[in-house]
Amino acid sequence: MDFSNIRVCAFVGPSGTGKSYRAQMVAGENDIEFIIDDGLLVKGNAVVAGTSAKKAPTKVETVKHALFYEENEKREMQEAFERYKPEAILILGTSDGMVAKIAANLGLPQISKTVYINDVATEEEMENARRIRVTEGKHVIPVPTFEIKKDFSGYLLDPLQIFKSTGKGKSPYIAEKSIIRPTFSYMGNFTISDNVFKQIIEHLANKEPSIYKVTRTRVNKGEQGTEIYMEVIVNYGKKIVDILHDFQVRSKKEIERLTAMNVAKIDVMAKGINIPKDMQL
Repeated sequence: MDFSNIRVCAFVGPSGTGKSYRAQMVAGENDIEFIIDDGLLVKGNAVVAGTSAKKAPTKVETVKHALFYEENEKREMQEAFERYKPEAILILGTSDGMVAKIAANLGLPQISKTVYINDVATEEEMENARRIRVTEGKHVIPVPTFEIKKDFSGYLLDPLQIFKSTGKGKSPYIAEKSIIRPTFSYMGNFTISDNVFKQIIEHLANKEPSIYKVTRTRVNKGEQGTEIYMEVIVNYGKKIVDILHDFQVRSKKEIERLTAMNVAKIDVMAKGINIPKDMQL
């Protein structure tokens, strides 16, 4: 694979100083459509290849992942280069050596231009970003939350919308990013029991007039999120398909709101109908 025609720029700064927050702005100012940040290849507002290094279990693994040491990770990125044929790429890193290593590992040309974080952020802004990283364990990923929701099921995810004026007569800079708390946060991991999902579902069923009761619930947790299967008895009088669909939508929304887990699938089966005594023959 020959990528010698790709223009490669770098955006360099210490960890936690706001690079991911400003990455799209720097890319736009340099006519760059593609960004490499912590193992991800981002085009515009979409992740087109890679897996976030922020999912790695330790900081050492995070660095190795971000540098594309693994052959399969390297190959995935190179195949994306072949598919999308980027004219220019912006690589984010904590040092000149790191971005140079990333470019070399991926078979990209040498860095032609480097933008440093202190070129685009004040000392006060960088210090504030460091404080949030250290005290709250929060990281920014330069794509909207819906793009990474399935990859960060169970992590705390918050959307971050940015509107910044770029001067009179120029279009404002508008972007949506995501804030996550990664697995190696000093706060540690958390686990949610399957019984919690069952209790949420049963609580919703008790509040839903069309559902008589939930008779069975099965929960499976996978890489893409949580899969739930439930069996219910519905009350007579309303179209069963509508009852099941409404309960499915409400369950997904409430579980994701309360647990931060991505619900990949919910299957609902009607196992019976409850007919009030005054309607029975």
